[in-house]
Amino acid sequence: MNWVLVVVGAVVGAPLRYLTDRAVQTRHGSVFPFGTFAVNTAACLLLGALTGAVLAGADASRLQLLLGTGLCGALSTYSTFSYETLRLAERGWRFLAAVNVVASALVGLGAVRLGSWLAGELFG
Repeated sequence: MNWVLVVVGAVVGAPLRYLTDRAVQTRHGSVFPFGTFAVNTAACLLLGALTGAVLAGADASRLQLLLGTGLCGALSTYSTFSYETLRLAERGWRFLAAVNVVASALVGLGAVRLGSWLAGELFG
Protein backbone atom coordinates (compact mmCIF):
# COMPACT_ATOMS: atom_id res chain seq x y z
CA MET A 1 0.00 0.00 0.00
CA ASN A 2 3.01 2.32 -0.16
CA TRP A 3 1.96 3.35 -3.65
CA VAL A 4 -1.13 5.03 -2.15
CA LEU A 5 1.13 7.45 -0.27
CA VAL A 6 2.93 8.29 -3.51
CA VAL A 7 -0.38 8.85 -5.31
CA VAL A 8 -1.73 11.08 -2.54
CA GLY A 9 1.44 13.17 -2.58
CA ALA A 10 1.29 13.49 -6.36
CA VAL A 11 -2.39 14.42 -6.29
CA VAL A 12 -1.42 17.41 -4.14
CA GLY A 13 1.89 18.17 -5.87
CA ALA A 14 0.74 18.39 -9.50
CA PRO A 15 -2.01 20.99 -8.97
CA LEU A 16 0.23 22.84 -6.53
CA ARG A 17 2.89 23.03 -9.25
CA TYR A 18 0.44 24.37 -11.81
CA LEU A 19 -1.18 26.91 -9.49
CA THR A 20 2.14 28.14 -8.10
CA ASP A 21 3.67 28.39 -11.57
CA ARG A 22 0.73 30.46 -12.84
CA ALA A 23 0.63 32.66 -9.73
CA VAL A 24 4.36 33.43 -9.88
CA GLN A 25 4.60 33.81 -13.65
CA THR A 26 1.67 36.21 -13.94
CA ARG A 27 3.38 38.58 -11.50
CA HIS A 28 6.37 39.00 -13.84
CA GLY A 29 6.39 40.57 -17.27
CA SER A 30 9.55 38.65 -18.10
CA VAL A 31 10.10 35.80 -20.52
CA PHE A 32 12.17 34.09 -17.81
CA PRO A 33 10.31 31.06 -16.38
CA PHE A 34 10.12 32.26 -12.78
CA GLY A 35 7.18 29.95 -12.00
CA THR A 36 9.02 26.77 -12.88
CA PHE A 37 12.13 28.09 -11.14
CA ALA A 38 10.10 28.69 -7.97
CA VAL A 39 8.42 25.27 -7.85
CA ASN A 40 11.66 23.45 -8.56
CA THR A 41 13.42 25.41 -5.82
CA ALA A 42 10.62 24.71 -3.34
CA ALA A 43 10.72 20.99 -4.15
CA CYS A 44 14.51 20.95 -3.64
CA LEU A 45 14.16 22.68 -0.28
CA LEU A 46 11.47 20.25 0.87
CA LEU A 47 13.37 17.19 -0.34
CA GLY A 48 16.53 18.46 1.32
CA ALA A 49 14.66 18.95 4.61
CA LEU A 50 13.15 15.49 4.38
CA THR A 51 16.51 13.92 3.63
CA GLY A 52 18.15 15.89 6.43
CA ALA A 53 15.52 14.70 8.88
CA VAL A 54 16.12 11.07 7.88
CA LEU A 55 19.89 11.50 8.16
CA ALA A 56 19.40 13.02 11.63
CA GLY A 57 17.57 9.89 12.72
CA ALA A 58 13.92 10.69 12.10
CA ASP A 59 11.87 7.67 11.10
CA ALA A 60 10.28 9.13 8.01
CA SER A 61 9.85 6.20 5.63
CA ARG A 62 6.19 6.99 5.01
CA LEU A 63 6.91 10.69 4.77
CA GLN A 64 9.60 9.94 2.19
CA LEU A 65 6.99 8.24 0.03
CA LEU A 66 4.29 10.85 0.59
CA LEU A 67 6.40 14.01 0.43
CA GLY A 68 9.61 12.96 -1.27
CA THR A 69 8.44 10.71 -4.06
CA GLY A 70 4.82 11.86 -4.34
CA LEU A 71 4.70 15.57 -3.58
CA CYS A 72 8.22 16.59 -4.66
CA GLY A 73 8.08 14.31 -7.67
CA ALA A 74 4.92 15.99 -8.90
CA LEU A 75 5.85 19.49 -7.73
CA SER A 76 9.23 19.66 -9.45
CA THR A 77 9.37 19.47 -13.20
CA TYR A 78 12.51 18.76 -15.15
CA SER A 79 10.62 18.38 -18.41
CA THR A 80 9.05 21.85 -18.18
CA PHE A 81 12.40 23.32 -17.15
CA SER A 82 13.99 21.73 -20.23
CA TYR A 83 11.20 22.83 -22.56
CA GLU A 84 11.19 26.41 -21.29
CA THR A 85 14.98 26.61 -21.54
CA LEU A 86 14.86 25.32 -25.13
CA ARG A 87 12.11 27.84 -26.01
CA LEU A 88 14.21 30.69 -24.57
CA ALA A 89 17.17 29.65 -26.71
CA GLU A 90 15.04 29.18 -29.84
CA ARG A 91 13.53 32.64 -29.44
CA GLY A 92 16.95 34.27 -29.23
CA TRP A 93 17.12 34.58 -25.46
CA ARG A 94 20.24 32.42 -25.22
CA PHE A 95 21.66 34.34 -22.28
CA LEU A 96 18.46 33.84 -20.28
CA ALA A 97 18.46 30.16 -21.25
CA ALA A 98 21.99 29.81 -19.88
CA VAL A 99 21.05 31.76 -16.73
CA ASN A 100 18.08 29.41 -16.25
CA VAL A 101 20.31 26.34 -16.47
CA VAL A 102 23.05 27.66 -14.18
CA ALA A 103 20.72 29.32 -11.67
CA SER A 104 18.42 26.29 -11.49
CA ALA A 105 21.34 23.98 -10.76
CA LEU A 106 23.00 26.26 -8.21
CA VAL A 107 19.83 27.39 -6.43
CA GLY A 108 18.43 23.86 -6.45
CA LEU A 109 21.58 22.44 -4.89
CA GLY A 110 21.67 25.31 -2.40
CA ALA A 111 18.03 24.69 -1.47
CA VAL A 112 18.68 20.99 -0.90
CA ARG A 113 21.65 21.84 1.27
CA LEU A 114 19.74 24.48 3.21
CA GLY A 115 16.80 22.16 3.78
CA SER A 116 19.09 19.38 4.91
CA TRP A 117 20.94 21.67 7.30
CA LEU A 118 17.71 23.08 8.76
CA ALA A 119 16.32 19.60 9.35
CA GLY A 120 19.61 18.53 10.93
CA GLU A 121 19.39 21.47 13.31
CA LEU A 122 15.78 20.64 14.20
CA PHE A 123 16.08 16.86 14.47
CA GLY A 124 19.76 16.38 15.22
